[in-house]
Amino acid sequence: MSLEIQHDTSAQQFTAYLGKEEIGELAYALPEEAAIDFQHTFIEQEYRGKGYADQLIKHGLEYAQEKGLNVIATCQAVASYLERHPQA
Repeated sequence: MSLEIQHDTSAQQFTAYLGKEEIGELAYALPEEAAIDFQHTFIEQEYRGKGYADQLIKHGLEYAQEKGLNVIATCQAVASYLERHPQA
């Protein structure tokens, strides 16, 4: 079963689903017109360690790039992802 990610702009988060089950989220804020601050990443305990957080973060970063937004990584998971993937 593949991960599906939905973007809810009103809630300012990307939500990860496996089938119909919500398994995680990547929350953000828009502190400035041209910036996005990724503040919180969460994956349900039973789904951790399977790469789902990285997929969720990658999706969020791709969105930021498409919109031309500068990324602020308040969330440690996002900061760590950027250290491991400097090209992101």
